[in-house]
Amino acid sequence: MLMVGLTGGIGAGKSTVTAVLAEAGAVIVDADRIAREIVEPGTPGLAMLVAEFGDDIVGPDGALDRAALAARAFVDAERTAALNAITHPLIGERTAELFGSAPEDAIVVHDMPLLVEGGMTPAYHLVILVDTPAEIRLRRLVEQRGMPEDDARARMSRQATDEARRAEADVLIDNSGDREPVREIVRMLVELRLRPFEHNLRTGTPVVGDRTVVPFRPEWAAEAARATARLRHVLGDVATRIDHVGPTAVDGLDAPDIVDLQVTVPNEATVERALALLTGAGYVRDRSAERPLLHWCDPARPLEVSILAEDDPEHEFALLIAEAIGSDPSARVEYSEILRRADREETREWERTLCEASDS
Repeated sequence: MLMVGLTGGIGAGKSTVTAVLAEAGAVIVDADRIAREIVEPGTPGLAMLVAEFGDDIVGPDGALDRAALAARAFVDAERTAALNAITHPLIGERTAELFGSAPEDAIVVHDMPLLVEGGMTPAYHLVILVDTPAEIRLRRLVEQRGMPEDDARARMSRQATDEARRAEADVLIDNSGDREPVREIVRMLVELRLRPFEHNLRTGTPVVGDRTVVPFRPEWAAEAARATARLRHVLGDVATRIDHVGPTAVDGLDAPDIVDLQVTVPNEATVERALALLTGAGYVRDRSAERPLLHWCDPARPLEVSILAEDDPEHEFALLIAEAIGSDPSARVEYSEILRRADREETREWERTLCEASDS
């Protein structure tokens, strides 16, 4: 099962994207819809809200009067906490129920407006951002939804910035123009990335990156940061540190498009614990490697994860390489040429020689 987080600012037009994903067979779990369901007339959720905030929050039709609830729940932090204490567990329970009922081979898309604000992005295999400039979102809210401009601006200001969302997202879908190009982009995303990703996870098929050297990509650092956050989510305190190492960690270096991450654990016994956690989360062990090495399953982001104990000499060596090469422009050029020859033994020997020279 592939777990996808979908987010975007209010007015971004996420429904355009989820409609295409649903047509492609994805299971859509809509956080806003769940929030409405758990307080519908006759539900325990509505009864608990009434007990906490009074009968006046229910309208003549028996439905929740959201404006009346807001007037009582958002007066101070204590009242807001009381609201959250009622609704959040119910939302979490219903969300888990929907996740659990999805087929084993499903692409599950969690449509969650506050995904970034809640710090939840590392829990998903992939995060999609419906990326629409703030001025366009504001215009949509005012002209299409009839929202007063001051209210629209206030709601937007309470959400994450565009920059914060982009930093957390693996896929950005520009929804600032016509809808049909957006729909086509989403269809291609399903065919080229989501379906293969789901298949790879379910079957334990790793993505082994191409060693062909490509021009330096400034996106490597952000991709490594997101991958690191996902590893940290899986490993928790088992890892003492996680570092971006290897050629893509060197700023400005042409390199194979493979992000290398090094997980450091306290000792050899913990290496096995980390391996078990990562393989259980879908990372695939490379049995041909001398040391613990895993590959990820995302067809668009080749990723290699090594696991080393703190007292392993290789641990410090990998950290020194990026620093040594990054501080020497001539070494950067020479290293790139060696990488182009795709000779791992030659590359390793050159790295060791450079580190020894740097130490001396």
